[in-house]
Amino acid sequence: TGGHTTEILRLLSCLSESYSPRHYVFADSDKMSEAKIRSFEQERAETFPNSQFTLDRIPRSREVRQSWTSSVVTTLYSMLYSLPLTYKLKPDLILCNGPGTCVPVCISALLLGLLGIKRTIIVYVESICRVETLSLSGKILYYFSDYFIVQWPDLKEKYPKSVFLGRIV
Repeated sequence: TGGHTTEILRLLSCLSESYSPRHYVFADSDKMSEAKIRSFEQERAETFPNSQFTLDRIPRSREVRQSWTSSVVTTLYSMLYSLPLTYKLKPDLILCNGPGTCVPVCISALLLGLLGIKRTIIVYVESICRVETLSLSGKILYYFSDYFIVQWPDLKEKYPKSVFLGRIV
């Protein structure tokens, strides 16, 4: 939502037209992201007229300050929507940057890989606002992502598997 959407769209603005179609997945309670994505894609279509995208909503897996116990239940509920969506899309690459919605989508993609249906590359970019510690999504996906990108050198020191490329958003 909000800041995460802005960050991911900044990342996407650097991608070539070969990254098409793009499938955006965001929380059903997110009121701002759809408008931001549509505006971004409208501008992108001026440069890449054959560009394609879809928008999909899933239940939010975790609200800000939601208890850990109840977030397990809501994340499992979100997985019920993520699994069929991920199976239908069979993405080659998932690029995500921190909202809790990305966790069930990435877990769904991992399950498709484990079942031999489709191997998906997961690239996680930790939000620029995470200077000293990882977000909860980052703490989970650090172990499952193919590439884990941090934007501060202190995080690279604490999390050796991560890749530090400087501030990319």
